[in-house]
Amino acid sequence: MAAKEMADYLSNATADYTAMELSLVPQHLITEIGGIGHQKIFDADDDNDIVISYEDTPEFFIAMGYRGLSEDDAGLLFDFFFNPDKANGWAKSFYWQHPTDGHIYTARFDSDMKRVVGPTWVHSITMVRLKVLGNKP
Repeated sequence: MAAKEMADYLSNATADYTAMELSLVPQHLITEIGGIGHQKIFDADDDNDIVISYEDTPEFFIAMGYRGLSEDDAGLLFDFFFNPDKANGWAKSFYWQHPTDGHIYTARFDSDMKRVVGPTWVHSITMVRLKVLGNKP
């Protein structure tokens, strides 16, 4: 059977913060962004491309949004991001449960926390981006 999920391409990685996992399900689509880390493309003199792979490790990112969150769920995300004992912004990795493929991954935040305040959906976090570092052992 062919590989079909990020977990099929990743090795195990232990998180820095392990007391709880981030498992809040987003209301928007989840975008999985994948590539091979550290590759460069150069134009050759004969108009062909030359690809140099400095490493062949798959690299995955997740982008997702939360709209219409309860105050508690919005607080959970903010606390996970800003608390120095948890993710501490981009500094520490944690376990994140993928809401559709059933796997638990080791990830870290890869963007700042962006919150939008509106008249009817006060607690919205428009985009959360994670870098997936590996599978939970």
